[in-house]
Amino acid sequence: MGPHPAVAAIRLAVRRVLHDVLTESHRHHGHDRPAEEARRTAPASLSRYAEAGTAGSPRYAEAGTAGSPRAVLPDRPAAPLVLVACSGGADSMALASALAFEARKLGVRAGGITVDHNLQPGSALRAAEVVTRLTAMDLDPVEAVAVHVGREGGPEAAARDARYAALDAAAERHGAAAVLLGHTRDDQAETVLLGLARGSGIRSLSGMAAASGPAGRYRRPFLELDRQTVRKACLVQSIPVWDDPHNIDPAYTRSRLRHEGLPALEKALGKGVVEALARTAQLSRDDADALDTWAAQAELAVRDDSGQLECAKLYVLPPAVRRRVLRRAAIEAGAPAGSLFARHLEEVDRLITGWRGQRAINLPGRVEARRQGGRLVIRQS
Repeated sequence: MGPHPAVAAIRLAVRRVLHDVLTESHRHHGHDRPAEEARRTAPASLSRYAEAGTAGSPRYAEAGTAGSPRAVLPDRPAAPLVLVACSGGADSMALASALAFEARKLGVRAGGITVDHNLQPGSALRAAEVVTRLTAMDLDPVEAVAVHVGREGGPEAAARDARYAALDAAAERHGAAAVLLGHTRDDQAETVLLGLARGSGIRSLSGMAAASGPAGRYRRPFLELDRQTVRKACLVQSIPVWDDPHNIDPAYTRSRLRHEGLPALEKALGKGVVEALARTAQLSRDDADALDTWAAQAELAVRDDSGQLECAKLYVLPPAVRRRVLRRAAIEAGAPAGSLFARHLEEVDRLITGWRGQRAINLPGRVEARRQGGRLVIRQS
């Protein structure tokens, strides 16, 4: 009998991501086909030697006997390393278990990272317990990383920034091809609603991408699975999980949305709200990606020979495209992307569409935008 449906679902989701990682790894190393296919079609005299060695070591194998021609196998890349970011909660523990199972089958190296935010008593002990559990799954390397959480942007944003900085550093340190995150379809729905509440535009409504970060480092295999399925997978495998008290603390916006907002929406609108919001995220992402591509092309056409933005050419662009051009220019000038909101871009946009001799617009990162001689100048002050 096969695994429980919930276990099968999480393993399939992870398997798909690992196949993508393997394909990208082979392509990066100049291979046009997976190693298994190459071995299957290689001459038997060479295949025998290709099996020699370990998964993480360079392959320089020579075949032949004294006095006979020596066949030299090409260098074969080490198996890619995939890390799982694990807090000890049900979502990330289920992800770790699926990664451990599938990595062995696919010849992928698998490790784990847990981040200690130092926000709760006993957090270091909790991180050590997670390390023990991941190690028991035969993940390697496994480590706990302690971070300092600042205050900029509020507690949730500050913790997220510190966590991703630690994960980026760990991925670079270990040379990881990917870092898996345990966000589910429910998390996606919450992200869409938070974006809607902020009024930040279609990019916020697009939620979390299946792959994001530098070179698509962060992968989210569970975005099409609900939280209940993931938790069930832990239960049937007898995997111990930790329920973070912050996840039920009404002091946090996402916690209130999870335990009050979404249940109220489902009561008023019926079941299926989470699924509908997740679909909205994907549709919004497709639209936002298309507009971003359009804006990147339009930006080249609205600059003069010196590279300055021409207000007359900006004016005739559709508003959604024009504001993307302005956002790109502001970020290029030094404005932090995470601090640049729709209200900032609206003010800059009025320098184009409602020019009445306004003063310069101050943007985050000590960047200012002003109109001079029919040109829009965006630079740090």
